[in-house]
Amino acid sequence: MLGLIRQLSSLGGCSQPIRLEGQRTESDAFTGEILRDLKSKDLPAGHLLVRCGNRRTTRCPSCAELYRQDTYQLIAAGLRGGKNIPDQVATHPRVFATLTAPSYGPVHGRRVNSSARCRCGHTHLKGDPLLGTPLDPERYDYTGAVLWNAHSPALWARFMLHVRRTLAAAAGVPQRLLHKVARVSYAKVAEYQQRGLIHFHAVIRLDGPAGPYTAPPAWATPELLADAIRIAATRAHVVGPKVSSHTHSFAFGERIDTRVIRSTAFQGGTTITEGKVAGYVAKYATKGTEAATGTLDHRLKRITDLWFESVPEHAARMIRTAWTLGARDDLKHLNLRKWAHMLGFRGHFSTKTRAYSTTLGALRAARAAWHHRHTPPPSPTTLVLAHWAYDGTGLTPDLERLAALINGGPTREQAVTAGA
Repeated sequence: MLGLIRQLSSLGGCSQPIRLEGQRTESDAFTGEILRDLKSKDLPAGHLLVRCGNRRTTRCPSCAELYRQDTYQLIAAGLRGGKNIPDQVATHPRVFATLTAPSYGPVHGRRVNSSARCRCGHTHLKGDPLLGTPLDPERYDYTGAVLWNAHSPALWARFMLHVRRTLAAAAGVPQRLLHKVARVSYAKVAEYQQRGLIHFHAVIRLDGPAGPYTAPPAWATPELLADAIRIAATRAHVVGPKVSSHTHSFAFGERIDTRVIRSTAFQGGTTITEGKVAGYVAKYATKGTEAATGTLDHRLKRITDLWFESVPEHAARMIRTAWTLGARDDLKHLNLRKWAHMLGFRGHFSTKTRAYSTTLGALRAARAAWHHRHTPPPSPTTLVLAHWAYDGTGLTPDLERLAALINGGPTREQAVTAGA
């Protein structure tokens, strides 16, 4: 039992560990003597167990928290330095931008002043299941909403093109030569609004020609960067497909928020520091559709599988719309059936430019190096042969309950039920 407790404790609370079967043999390279032989069937759990690494809170809270912490470090390094990024980036122009989706029909909403009434005539409290759902579902543009999600990554790319174009015009150089005087770096996350539409939170930074290692030119001010972002957001436009005699086109909504990031806080009395910006952005890196809309965190093999899922009607209609559109030959490139559970969105939730800061891979490598430094290495004359094969995911109910007791938390089923 003690060995089983140690093996489960090594997972750090992962609720969906990957089960591997196989063996690892260490032998003397000269004599052939077996020094150590580890077989999965001899382990207390009957398998070698490794963390799943899933970033979704609903799938594995422990691994999602580790991903969130890594994302926080990545964002923070690009704001104030560290992780091989010079501290001088804290003096570069930095803007926190939020770009939202347009309207595809009026929905039940909650005003900043909680006493204000919705357009339906009622006041919705926080957590009301009506929030984000259409006032008139039959007139809501579900096709446009799903296609917006599918085209939002392309719209972001077009937006960044306009940011660089606007900055080049301000610098008085052709766009193709902007990198000679300044570089634009960013880190962004995609988040679902309650109505099921993607919007973006991003930290955008203006550097010198060598990225974070050189100072930006004198004309590059935070206010200029904020203006360029607002202009680019209004100009970005993507032409979509023609469906039912209507040619869709996509642009950002009217609610475009840009805030200059100061070393201490935002202006205007808003006490959001660099650390809070990093935490705010990192928080959304572990969320999917299920966080805002109460829908699925896994793919559908058949649309009839939706009948057996507990999904709100608004999200279910978006999923069905994505599935129906996915059958069209002219929309095959969008893979809408594959991403129906994501309401059509097929991009990455957390992305950044190469020069913004360190990478998640580098953070994981540093963590692995730390563990190696605290683990006795094998002798240089030791030959290591290992073969591991995937045998499944997750623990048996008994092992899951034991792991929850060891880590002092609920089982995955209890955690998901509590969050529902």
